[in-house]
Amino acid sequence: MSETPENDNLLVQDTPAAAPSNPQVQQRQRASQLAQALRAELRKAVIGQSVVIDDVLTALIAGGHVLVEGVPGLGKTLLVRALARCFGGEFARIQFTPDLMPSDVTGHAVYDMQSEQFKLRKGPVFTNLLLADEINRAPAKTQAALLEVMQERQVTLEGRALPVQLPFMVLATMNPIEQEGTYPLPEAELDRFMLKLRMDYPQQDEELNMVRQVTRSAKADMLEVSPLRTLLQAKDVLALQKIASDLPLDDQVLDYAVRLARATRSWPGLAMGAGPRASIALVRGARARALLRGGDFVLPDDIKSCALAVLRHRVRLAPELDIEGLSVDQVLQQLLDQVPAPRL
Repeated sequence: MSETPENDNLLVQDTPAAAPSNPQVQQRQRASQLAQALRAELRKAVIGQSVVIDDVLTALIAGGHVLVEGVPGLGKTLLVRALARCFGGEFARIQFTPDLMPSDVTGHAVYDMQSEQFKLRKGPVFTNLLLADEINRAPAKTQAALLEVMQERQVTLEGRALPVQLPFMVLATMNPIEQEGTYPLPEAELDRFMLKLRMDYPQQDEELNMVRQVTRSAKADMLEVSPLRTLLQAKDVLALQKIASDLPLDDQVLDYAVRLARATRSWPGLAMGAGPRASIALVRGARARALLRGGDFVLPDDIKSCALAVLRHRVRLAPELDIEGLSVDQVLQQLLDQVPAPRL
């Protein structure tokens, strides 16, 4: 793959003479090249998490939010910092703690002594990329401060609805619920995350490579993100999202996404199924996957490849299966194997 010049906008046609008979096809190819260049850049910093990187890029292109779960030290925060380094827009980070207040997230009114009036001080949510680090370390009232902005892309302060700038994406990290000092996320907030990703331990050769790189770094036990190039600006992300949303989608593939989501509502072993947001997320995610792989249209495999990440946080396992030691992913995998996919 050819190198992408820093800050070069791949989504703008260079010369009219170079335009092919179908400019839409070339624009799609340029968008795919940009997404693949971003993937290659992230893999330089985050070692051994290729699947998670692809999932985060899927959510970025689809305009969704991401929840990343994993034990400490696997690179959850590093991944978000690396993405922020490759992105020329605004980035903000909130470290969630038990004493964090909702106003620390959204902002609040401050009394100005000189003008003798209250002035609004915007919180860190007014950004493009928001890292909600260890989101389940804060109680539910603070977590709920993100509900409005995640769904409606606006924050209500002192009775005024203030829009956030686009693109807007929340990337939240969380520790497993079994760990000390964590609070479970309410279903209403979980449903607003397009994808829930599980970050696992790296393979032995990947861990060897990681240790080799980190021990050469001057920053103790941290991998560097400073060498990464800025590949895209806010307008490029919006263009990627627009191109992905225009990808052709056959009615059979659309029907397959809806059937998968609806199957969770009556599937044996699931006490709670996924709502309509899951169907929407499956289609949006599949379009982003198709663009990421350089496809001209959406395949049933694009739906299936993001189904686990879309569904795992929207369903609840029946108590009897939980006692038997089965996981949500195992039950969902059975569902994916048994719900017939269309043949195009």
